[in-house]
Amino acid sequence: MNYFTTTSAASRRAVDCVIVGIYDRGRLSSGAADIDAASKGSLKRLLKNGDISAQLGRSAVLTDVAGVKATRVVVVGLGKYSTFDVAKFRKALGSALQAVSGTKSREILNSLTLEDVSGAGSYYLARHTAQTVGEALYRFTSMKSGKKAPLMPLRKVGLAIAKQGDAAKSKRGAKHGEAIVAGMSIAKDLGNLPANVCTPSHIARTAQKLAREHKNLTTKVLNEAEMKRLGMHSLLSVTAGTKEPAKLIVMQYKGKTGQKPVVLVGKGVTFDSGGISLKPGPGMDEMKFDMCGAAGVIGTMAAVAKLKLPINVNVVVPAVENLPSGLATKPGDIVKSMSGQTIEILNTDAEGRLILCDALTYSRRFKPDTIIDVATLTGACVIALGHHRTAIMSYKDKLSADIVAAGLSSDDLGWPMPLGDEWGAELESNFADMANVGGRPGGAITAGCFLGKFTDGLNWAHLDIAGTAWKSGKQKGATGRPVPMLTEYLLGRCGALP
Repeated sequence: MNYFTTTSAASRRAVDCVIVGIYDRGRLSSGAADIDAASKGSLKRLLKNGDISAQLGRSAVLTDVAGVKATRVVVVGLGKYSTFDVAKFRKALGSALQAVSGTKSREILNSLTLEDVSGAGSYYLARHTAQTVGEALYRFTSMKSGKKAPLMPLRKVGLAIAKQGDAAKSKRGAKHGEAIVAGMSIAKDLGNLPANVCTPSHIARTAQKLAREHKNLTTKVLNEAEMKRLGMHSLLSVTAGTKEPAKLIVMQYKGKTGQKPVVLVGKGVTFDSGGISLKPGPGMDEMKFDMCGAAGVIGTMAAVAKLKLPINVNVVVPAVENLPSGLATKPGDIVKSMSGQTIEILNTDAEGRLILCDALTYSRRFKPDTIIDVATLTGACVIALGHHRTAIMSYKDKLSADIVAAGLSSDDLGWPMPLGDEWGAELESNFADMANVGGRPGGAITAGCFLGKFTDGLNWAHLDIAGTAWKSGKQKGATGRPVPMLTEYLLGRCGALP
């Protein structure tokens, strides 16, 4: 996509479509006020007659507006002026793009970037524009046969700015937004693919392909024999019931000499039946999304490499299938992790933590400055936070606060949750160093405490994305989260934000 900035008035730009807005009580956005003046009050008349609305996200496409050079004007409701924030900006823009998607518009001007949006300046408004455009254009059609539905022919997007001094920040925002979109698209594609296609080997090939595309990025893939030699028996216990070979995918991006890396560890269970502790049948198809942690960290790595950020980032992905068979791990089995600690497996459906604990131990060899694991780990997290916010757990308050702040800035929201010995006590075992599950209460937290037993001395955080990684129902599909949150965190760490 080609993004450009302009200080031209909305009525004076000869584009296929210009997007303007209306707030409650008839207050016009900056672009709408200019269009209304140029057309001698046409927008106010349409508003009075009920043909356009200030209701948030309600859009109307106007054509042949007198005094306006654009072929079309999309008028979108912005809701209350006093509460217009980033989320509402994106909702309004997304609705406007949906309204124009059926037209032949190739060049649009977003005049909403002129508005006073709570918590966002010209950089973030441009970045959120790019992300919203990217999400509007995203389609997953690779598994459909026959003729594909035509895509929106959009090629150029204008970012309205108040003064030329805002141009540099807006252009940087659009550039960063495009990289985040690219990373999210990779994550979505991986998540949306069925488990018979997106196997551990497929994820490994995706990571290897990214390494071929970017100079400072390398990928190596460890097989089961290599993992066995490393003592990763906890990880291998999960894959014991399937013929599909497990992979440990290790990506390294070197953007700054002599700097300790940030390590991102992503859960990559390409299909989770629950193993012997079999899940119920309804909704089990969605367990193809249980690798969205892996997809998210690989997507983040793609964004980092695309932007050539001055930072060192490593990605570690334990990729497995969890299926029942005569060889599958059984409830009550005890395995030794790479750390040497033993685990009594009371529930084979609590498998994510079993692969992550070995991946976290493996990651110590990189002497990381910070390590963040990302996983669709617990249904309990969905009960706690719904599908709106990612759970953030850490024994390091500053790290937790930094990730929460990154979520706020990127509109990829998280929520801090506690860790502590009172929850960790739930994992005591009579037969091993620990059990892999505790009781039902606080299940998301006890899962975090389990991982914490393998991160002693590390600057570590755990993101549970079970509620945010995909949508169900009519809009079923991977969301690409938390690529925006993680990329924002890394942009901030290396000083790439304005």
